[in-house]
Amino acid sequence: MNNLNYVGIDIGSTASKVAVLGDHDEKFVLPTGWSSKETCQTIKMKLKEMGVDVESDDTIVVATGYGRVAVDFADHVITEITCHARGGRALSDSDSLAIIDVGGQDTKVILVEHGMVQDFLMNDKCSAGTGKFLEIMANRLGVTLNEIFDMASGGKVLPISSLCTVFAESEVINYIGQGCKREDIAAGVVDSVASKVAQLGMRKNLPDKVILTGGLSHSTYFTQILSDKVGKTVENTPDGRYAGAVGAAILGKEKSRRK
Repeated sequence: MNNLNYVGIDIGSTASKVAVLGDHDEKFVLPTGWSSKETCQTIKMKLKEMGVDVESDDTIVVATGYGRVAVDFADHVITEITCHARGGRALSDSDSLAIIDVGGQDTKVILVEHGMVQDFLMNDKCSAGTGKFLEIMANRLGVTLNEIFDMASGGKVLPISSLCTVFAESEVINYIGQGCKREDIAAGVVDSVASKVAQLGMRKNLPDKVILTGGLSHSTYFTQILSDKVGKTVENTPDGRYAGAVGAAILGKEKSRRK
């Protein structure tokens, strides 16, 4: 019997992440675009090019995320909270921790104790504390998402008080009109997002072990700002953006073992 491949697919609102465990240990990310179904077909073809056939009996596919129902070839569909918790455990090598996941459209705080989800919070009312907010502001400043962090690290924070993305963008436009330095505006933007994420996290009693996942988890600068605001050391992980996909793949493997 051939070894099985376990595929975790996390269809997010902005990006779709894929993790493969087994004969082909791989990870890749694609823009979700306007159609989750089209993105799923692209993922299916890309996996086949890598030698992973999602329609084969040797491949187990688990879907999660915002557009998980669009993955019509999935063997299992599992909620984001469960998958992010399992992925966070794997990435941190810890069974008791808090996972702060900053996604494109929402932010999640997941508390895990002894390998089980004990509690979670999600902010999906407004994009002001998410990656989408940073993306919008980076575009307004004429830089990429990565560049806004580099720019912010050399600036002094200009306050952005609005809780709404539309009004916050107006504040940024006003700063630009006043001739304020882009570095200072960028520092204000990043600080604003970190503050909103921290406010969500501090609604719970965070343990000593806290990791950051999602699209901003690669940024040491953002992680440091967030650490200062929550009063805990927030760790970033190299594969943090793949937490949901990794968790989905691991859960697929664990389900197969139980069978």
